[in-house]
Amino acid sequence: MASLSFEPLTYDDIPDDERPSFAQALVPVIGMLVFLSVGVIWLGLDPQLPLLWGIILTGVVGRYWLGLSWTRLSEGIRDGINMGMSALLILLVVYMLISTWTAAGTIPALIYYGLDLLSPAVFLPAATLLSAIVTFAIGSSWTTAATLGVAFIGIGSGLGMPNAMTAGAVLTGAYTGDKISPFSDTTNLAAAVTNTDLMTHVRTMRVGTSIALAISLVAYTALGLTASGNIPVERVAEIQTAIASTYTVNPLVFAPLLVTFVLALRGYPALPSIIAGVVAGTLTQLFVQGPVAIDTFVGAWNVAFAGTSPETGVATVDSLLASGGLLGSSWTMTVILASLSLGGILERTGCIAVIAHEMRRILTSVASLTVGTAASSLAMNAIAADQYMSIVVPGMSFRGLYDEFDLESRNLSRAVESAGTTTSALIPWGTGGAYMADVLGVPTLQYAPYYFLGFLSPLILVAMGLTGWRITKQGSDTQAGLRGAFASFADDDD
Repeated sequence: MASLSFEPLTYDDIPDDERPSFAQALVPVIGMLVFLSVGVIWLGLDPQLPLLWGIILTGVVGRYWLGLSWTRLSEGIRDGINMGMSALLILLVVYMLISTWTAAGTIPALIYYGLDLLSPAVFLPAATLLSAIVTFAIGSSWTTAATLGVAFIGIGSGLGMPNAMTAGAVLTGAYTGDKISPFSDTTNLAAAVTNTDLMTHVRTMRVGTSIALAISLVAYTALGLTASGNIPVERVAEIQTAIASTYTVNPLVFAPLLVTFVLALRGYPALPSIIAGVVAGTLTQLFVQGPVAIDTFVGAWNVAFAGTSPETGVATVDSLLASGGLLGSSWTMTVILASLSLGGILERTGCIAVIAHEMRRILTSVASLTVGTAASSLAMNAIAADQYMSIVVPGMSFRGLYDEFDLESRNLSRAVESAGTTTSALIPWGTGGAYMADVLGVPTLQYAPYYFLGFLSPLILVAMGLTGWRITKQGSDTQAGLRGAFASFADDDD
């Protein structure tokens, strides 16, 4: 279960002589957005450098304008990294998992059999549903994307489906399962920071998430039908032949998959379940694939460290099954470390608390409160570049305000997760966007138009706020109703 390693500063926690004004708080935020826009879009730099510029600017503002010590600013960076430490550890192991499962034949076999079972007409909705089911069971969208997601990219490529569409379908399914799974770290975190019972939060998430999934499935079915009847038979045969000639393809290669999912279903945390999957993958390399793929015990573990570079004779297959192992995680790790550091130092300067306080001043109705919470979570994803901050900051900042409006805490927990976690994969420089783009091999801005849940989830949340549907009052199961929806944003005591 996710927990907080520290509590972010609130407006009242900051001494008057250290509290930045609203204008001061905006300086590092605007500067960071400018750096990212110019650096990534105009200059074509990787996001690590613009994020570093943002950290430097925030540090200079904090030290020389706000008078904070370097020690306190460094503590902010440390706390930001600590908040994402569990995700960082999982990420490192997941990269080893991809490589060992590839060398073990697990991912190649999923592609091989998937090409027999699926067609373009049903592929996208099937990928969405399977990703949702698996993620619900194990509670980790990141793990699903790195295992089934990689396999689906290969299957889709063989069926002639654009990789961007496949990635969007996988992410819609993965985040759907994540949001309604009691095993998910972000689901637990959203419940924890808003003082909401976990299962109450899960039940509250189901309605909006199910609607978004249903709409997405209709859209993916329509996309799939446009490709119906155009199965590239020769290409499918070529890919299957290349896989079968390089790997042993039989039911035994699914042992790593079975081990990982059984442990997750039995309640083991994500990290030990994935580590067990790495060990199972390594053993499967040795005992199933044999000396053709792996010569020694040392060689098997080198796959986990350095990755795979198969030579099947088919360039498409080689590209699909190439992986970087532990060494290959460096690009994503540095993006996430920079993002967590930036979020931590922005929090420690008080800039985030001041901006959140200013937002609270204009939230005067149930409708505006819901919309404002969604906007805050989206802003945290863009500014702090981390899905944990998109839950924690609005969740803790607005708890008192939801009490003032006599609303149950489940309304807040739903809001921060519907608009926070689900949109993290849409931010190219954020933790979610950087990770998903790397493991799926599709740039964030390419898969974004097909990642329907990322847009539908916050839109449905806003619709709930505007209409009052599913908005619940404290002490009863009644909804706030239409009065809370259409009341004036300027003056409403609902």
